[in-house]
Amino acid sequence: MSDPHIRAATADDLDTVLAFWATAAEGTSISDDRDGVARLIARDPGALLLALRDGELAGTVIAGFDGWRCHLYRLAVHPDRRRQGIGSALLAAAAERFVRLGGRRGDAMVLTRNESAHHAWRAAGYAPQERWRRWVKPLTD
Repeated sequence: MSDPHIRAATADDLDTVLAFWATAAEGTSISDDRDGVARLIARDPGALLLALRDGELAGTVIAGFDGWRCHLYRLAVHPDRRRQGIGSALLAAAAERFVRLGGRRGDAMVLTRNESAHHAWRAAGYAPQERWRRWVKPLTD
């Protein structure tokens, strides 16, 4: 099996990515809509990475860098494509992007209840940082 082709998403990928997340991603985010993803791509064109295998979307990760920290979101692999190295390839591409941009450490948003994801993140060298808790406040209704 060949390595997946990794590339940055474009505006043409919006509907495909949103449909993919409905199938492959655990949970939802307040930004999981066409406008939210379009803003991400416009502001940081290289942040949303897509893994393609056999011409089909097989995985995604958002590798955002704000100039200070490297943030990983929306690591998702299609259920039929899991355990084939797609997630690892996406995380390697994200790490390469971060290093190129001057990043020093990646952090990942991982759902507490998503036990299968915990195994993937640990295998990639990530570990929970128990002393911190994420605090959020929606900015719109």
